[in-house]
Amino acid sequence: MPKDPSREAHFPAIEKRYGEKMAYWFKVMREIKNEKYPQQIAHLRENYGFSQAHANALVMYSRGSTSSRRHDTPAEFYKTIDPKQATTMRKIFKTIQTKYPKTELVIAWNQPMLKLGDDYIFGASSSKNHITISPWSTDVLDAFREKMDHLKLNKKTIVIPSDWKVEEKLILDMVKARIAETK
Repeated sequence: MPKDPSREAHFPAIEKRYGEKMAYWFKVMREIKNEKYPQQIAHLRENYGFSQAHANALVMYSRGSTSSRRHDTPAEFYKTIDPKQATTMRKIFKTIQTKYPKTELVIAWNQPMLKLGDDYIFGASSSKNHITISPWSTDVLDAFREKMDHLKLNKKTIVIPSDWKVEEKLILDMVKARIAETK
């Protein structure tokens, strides 16, 4: 079952952890309503010991954002990014799903991700000038590093150009290794 993306989902934990009802925290937010987001977060963290997640939930709710979910479907997500990136991402996921039809393309963390059962198998995210992909495993990434020396590799992700010519064999080999890990 997906985690509740509503900001209000954090409210019971906020009340319990910080010892005040939400009415009190809404009053605090009204007192700092003219501050910018970073200052509001800092105020809650420094003065009340809020975690980043709880501070973000309260600040964003107070600013009118009632949910952290931005996209319900991959199709909705693709409409919000550069068309070249959308084409590249669709090709990556189609390549994987053609070989592994039991995978499911979902939105998680507001990005398209492939799942097989309860396990995340492969994900992608878009930035202004590139796409970041991940096989959801540092072991899998490490096993294929030598085959990706032409790409920018981070500790847990791979940075590819927005119009990357999808290297199907590389992608499928990583997915195969990731699926083997989950069994």
